Amino acid sequence: MIQEKILTAKRYYSGFKLAHDTYNAISVASDGKVYYVLSSESYDIGGQIYVYDPQTDKTSFLADLTEICGENGRKTIPQGKSHVRFYEFEGKLYFATHVGVYDMRDDMERLHEVAPSGYALYPGGHLLSYDLASGTFDDLAITPEGEGILTMTIDGGRGHIYALTWPMGCLLHYDMKTRTIKKIGLPCGAGEAGKVGDDYRVICRSMFVDPQTGTLYFSTAEGDIMTYRAGEPSFSILEGVDMRLDYFGKYDPTRPGSMGYNWRKIFWHAPEQVAYGVHGNSGYLFRFDPATPSLEIVRRITSVPSQRSGMFDQFSYGYLGFQPGKNGETIYYLTGGPIYVDGQRIKGANEIAKGAAKGLENLHLVTYNIRRKAYRDHGAIFYEDGTRPTYVNSIAIDDHGDVYVLARFEQEGVEVEDLIKIANPFN
Repeated sequence: MIQEKILTAKRYYSGFKLAHDTYNAISVASDGKVYYVLSSESYDIGGQIYVYDPQTDKTSFLADLTEICGENGRKTIPQGKSHVRFYEFEGKLYFATHVGVYDMRDDMERLHEVAPSGYALYPGGHLLSYDLASGTFDDLAITPEGEGILTMTIDGGRGHIYALTWPMGCLLHYDMKTRTIKKIGLPCGAGEAGKVGDDYRVICRSMFVDPQTGTLYFSTAEGDIMTYRAGEPSFSILEGVDMRLDYFGKYDPTRPGSMGYNWRKIFWHAPEQVAYGVHGNSGYLFRFDPATPSLEIVRRITSVPSQRSGMFDQFSYGYLGFQPGKNGETIYYLTGGPIYVDGQRIKGANEIAKGAAKGLENLHLVTYNIRRKAYRDHGAIFYEDGTRPTYVNSIAIDDHGDVYVLARFEQEGVEVEDLIKIANPFN
């Protein structure tokens, strides 16, 4: 089976030679510009924030994450990345920082318990804001107990930010009015700091708030859907519905290598007052109605070659490139597609102990129109020289329908992860 080069991606090198894999951290703001974070695996240099202006077709440096957190020169493990989208509210972009370097134990990424010589331990992730008009950053809060911020969402109308930390998976509530942050509890065992086979649980990567009720929703590796509302003493399990569906597969939530029954990405769809999400490993799109409550499968939205092969995609957690377009009714999804050589599918590793690619595959752009119930695989994406974008877990769509992604490519003999642009696939 031969893949046609249907979509071409343009590469943008922002100038950061250390740029490593970024998850989620790209968004199009109301000013039409694309804001994104390039991650760092360095003990000396933190993640970097950039902005791309479609009008000038240029990228610009904005800030160093460690510096805007007030930690520059302290020789602590730096703010290596952001793992969340930018959430815009009243002229400001809200986001958070995460640790970018890890202590590898048992082939798993762990938070340093002992800092390398000459460094101090990671001080904790920060909640931050960026004022679009003034171009200034505000350091809102730091997480308790030195954990990074893995997942975040905002209820701007009520003045609340919610986050899950890494590696323990502690639920945090930040009150935007009082500028106070508090721990709510541990909804997923000991998170990714736990003992494999015991209290290890992979942490949910995507949350949403029902704007009508102010209720926060997120999932667990066991397949429970959790809820929390500001002012309540703790989170709770939503009764009557869960993610433990046969179509999603069978998982042991105490073991690493997959997201388990967690949804991979989810967003609120205001016209129907429901949420649409994707289960990463299986690639099934689902519709979640918290009012009923009910969860129903819409269809599988993996690429056409993946559906024909019947195999999961090679990225062991599934992909985070899942987001509605500006019209609010078209879902854009970046997913994998098998590569065939001489008619044979290239196979990857059978098992992997962390969220990573089991093997090489093509990157496909899939769209699904909610109103028309129309699925479309726009095809595999390639660079101008025929090479493939890899390690893609982010997406943003502008008002013109152009798609922005953070992906790996070679720059002057070095592999970096940086901005790429795919022209409106419907044109």
